[in-house]
Amino acid sequence: MAFWHGEKGKKRTGGTISLSRGKRKVELGSVELHTKIGADKRRVDRRKAANIKVRALSAEFANVLDPKTRVTKKVKILGVVENRANPHFVRRLIITKGAVIKTELGNARVLSRPSQNGVVNAIKVD
Repeated sequence: MAFWHGEKGKKRTGGTISLSRGKRKVELGSVELHTKIGADKRRVDRRKAANIKVRALSAEFANVLDPKTRVTKKVKILGVVENRANPHFVRRLIITKGAVIKTELGNARVLSRPSQNGVVNAIKVD
């Protein structure tokens, strides 16, 4: 199922607009992707102007920055502690930007968008 981000033929007030042209492929969106905890799996999508977007389907490791020592380490993700985007994502082990994950170094807040960037970057929280 595709998502279309073009003109809808309606104004904010509810009035109609007569569209001067049809749909364009560039106006298509993509299905929302949820990155889960598990073996590393990535998908490469082609974008406009021959660009690519790497999407993480599942992630096993995270790049965690320790703010005190200024050292970044690749550590294993053990679980999801908190997710403000959706409380049910904690139970389903879904990682989004802003989620607090449990790692080998301790709890860390995710700074990247794994479903858009393909990696999990986080900063250690005390």
